[in-house]
Amino acid sequence: MAQLMKTSNPALNSQVFRGQYSGVGEAMTLEGTVNKTGILLLCTMATAAWAWHAFMQTRSAATVLPYLWVGLIGGFVVALAVTFKKTWAPVGAPVYALLEGLALGSISSVLELRFPGIAIQSVSLTFGTLLVLLLAYRSGVIRVTDKFRLGVIAATGGIALFYLAEIALGFFGVHFNSINGSGIVGIGFSVFVVIIAALNLVLDFDFVESGVRVGAPKYMEWYGAFGLMVTLVWLYLEIFRLLTKTRSN
Repeated sequence: MAQLMKTSNPALNSQVFRGQYSGVGEAMTLEGTVNKTGILLLCTMATAAWAWHAFMQTRSAATVLPYLWVGLIGGFVVALAVTFKKTWAPVGAPVYALLEGLALGSISSVLELRFPGIAIQSVSLTFGTLLVLLLAYRSGVIRVTDKFRLGVIAATGGIALFYLAEIALGFFGVHFNSINGSGIVGIGFSVFVVIIAALNLVLDFDFVESGVRVGAPKYMEWYGAFGLMVTLVWLYLEIFRLLTKTRSN
């Protein structure tokens, strides 16, 4: 993964812009990618609001449990399909956003009852982080160097491996209570993961800018927006998890 134009986001990796794009027709633009990212955010918010409303009508987790599983499994399948077949992004990206909205709305609404106000706090922190990092990147405060990329990629890979190991070991009754708990260790771990998830946004910004610079095909605007959504969903969930730990404590 430590190659030119690499990123730890699996949707935005070093393979995407390989090759020459001369004569491919209309090219990818930064404005187009931003607009399509906005469309995906609206799709996510729409289905999240629908799942939220469904739960608030009954106040029963069973009401949104089907939406949660459809969103999680469906979103994962669509994400894989779009990642391996980038030309599907104009259709796959909105579908992914709609499915993730179901999952996020279901999770957020259920935990909102236990921790009032946590959903709006998570949303605010997620978009606040996005804005701050975008401004820092555009102003040159944060520069994407090879060492920066490698560090973020290594940390992201380590987190992914830990989560996979945690799931596997959980089937054998092995649990990491200190990391998943609301103590100092658990909160510290979540802070670290939130920071790494946020730094992935910087790599995504750089990746999209690189695509515009090399004249990638127009459909890559949807693909770039899709990659940003993958990171934003992860960041939101990690911020949400951090807030639940601090509120529990």
